[in-house]
Amino acid sequence: MLVLASCAEVSTVGGDSSPEAVAAAAYRHPGPPAITLYTMINNRSGSGAHTSIMINGSQRVIFDPAGSVRLSAMPERGDVLYGVTPQVADFYERAHARETYHVRIQRIEVSAAVAEQALRLVMANGTVASARCAVTTSGILRQLPGFESLPQTWFPNQLADGFATLPGVKERRLYEEDADDKAVAIAAYQQQLAAGQ
Repeated sequence: MLVLASCAEVSTVGGDSSPEAVAAAAYRHPGPPAITLYTMINNRSGSGAHTSIMINGSQRVIFDPAGSVRLSAMPERGDVLYGVTPQVADFYERAHARETYHVRIQRIEVSAAVAEQALRLVMANGTVASARCAVTTSGILRQLPGFESLPQTWFPNQLADGFATLPGVKERRLYEEDADDKAVAIAAYQQQLAAGQ
């Protein structure tokens, strides 16, 4: 039962966007190549609830395995979210931080080659089944040069603790007091996008 607790609160939502929509949304961030690990942590129990990664390479994407945060501005194929502009990245983090959960955010700069390898791996992975976010993400990361020491694990916190030992990792935590239902935050942000804000 403990294994299934990982990512149990989230599920795959909707179908894949068209290749045309994905291509049109591609966003290249001017910052250095980097991988950011997100771990959503229950504020009451301290247990990890979800794992995802943002990759900044030739384009910036979020691999959100078995995730539920989806926006019209962020096309999705196989649990990879495209069009991750600074505004969308900020929204993604804040949608997960609420009165019941906070987000542990760990970022490490990598070579362009490692970032591209990570992009290829997540794009080829396909949709992830519920409760497999951490084990899938850790399996992908362990294939990258410099990440081989990470644990192959079902548990988001264990992956985050391993990631913290990598040289050069910078970490912060995001706490917010929004209501527990993140669908409310998603709907509000969609309204802002529709209004052109």
